[in-house]
Amino acid sequence: MTHKHMLAALLPFAFTTPQAIAQEGPLGWEGEIEVGVESVLSSDAPVNELSDAFLNVEISGSYAFSDRVFVFGTLAAESVLDPTEDRAFEDIGIYVKELGLSFALTESASIALGKITPTFGRTWDDSAGYFGSSLAEDYELTEQVGIVADVEVAPGGTLSFGVFYADDTSLSRSIGTDRGRNTIAVGGAGNTGKLNNGTLSWTQEFGESTSIQIAARHLSAGVGDVADETGLTASVAHKFNDSFSMFAEFARFNNFGGGAEDATYATLNGAYYTGQWVFSGTVARGDLNAGGTTDLVSVSAEYEFNNGFVAGAGLALVDGNGTSDTTLGVNFVIPLGG
Repeated sequence: MTHKHMLAALLPFAFTTPQAIAQEGPLGWEGEIEVGVESVLSSDAPVNELSDAFLNVEISGSYAFSDRVFVFGTLAAESVLDPTEDRAFEDIGIYVKELGLSFALTESASIALGKITPTFGRTWDDSAGYFGSSLAEDYELTEQVGIVADVEVAPGGTLSFGVFYADDTSLSRSIGTDRGRNTIAVGGAGNTGKLNNGTLSWTQEFGESTSIQIAARHLSAGVGDVADETGLTASVAHKFNDSFSMFAEFARFNNFGGGAEDATYATLNGAYYTGQWVFSGTVARGDLNAGGTTDLVSVSAEYEFNNGFVAGAGLALVDGNGTSDTTLGVNFVIPLGG
């Protein structure tokens, strides 16, 4: 199970990078260092009972050639292999998560090309807590090669679209622990080597308290796949007051991952803020039809120090096809900024 960083994820660099990253002159950068331990305390399957001490580092930067042309990139370091036994800071690889050029065509329209992150779903950005995005990460789109665009077509409303394919260049490898280069022979929806995959999304903000997103995607079948994948997501985030917020996302897929199974995901997340503390809870389900159902219930707490450092912990109860795991995660996050 992957975990949720305590800090909000960096915005996708396409379009937003120059504005999202604090810049002094043409160069801007930010990032975070996360250290933690995740342990399966008990499980119906004893092989699942292991601990993983981890280090995650992510650094993002942009350089402005002018007020309309930018180069952007994100460098990540993390364990690039899944643990098979107790592990402490092992299997760490460094890789390029994003790299490309962004062009501000007008004040309301931008385009980016290179290794990018298409807009589709937002649980990994908007949910709170250590395990807030664990199931939804199954359908997160990252490390794609292609072209994406944002167009503001109404006050607070943005239309995003893109064409792309899964990165199969040398940038799909990692330094240190080598995760191997992706090839189209591996198969998988969207891993086609062609710009025949796409996303389309609408994000609308209503003041500072409410936002919605509706998104669709089409991923062409790769080598050995059964059929093309099509998917839809719908989400809403609402801040009731300075103390309480909620987020919900629903996702539905036909031929998920290019296979024969359809899939449905739902996440409901709430957070309570008091002083420098944030307490949150998540209920989530992933249903792959004949592939089985996974249910997750989690609670988390995090404390932000005056210097911006964040300490957090989360407890999750996960039932996957009748196998129940109880997992504890703790971490410490150091924000970086230039």
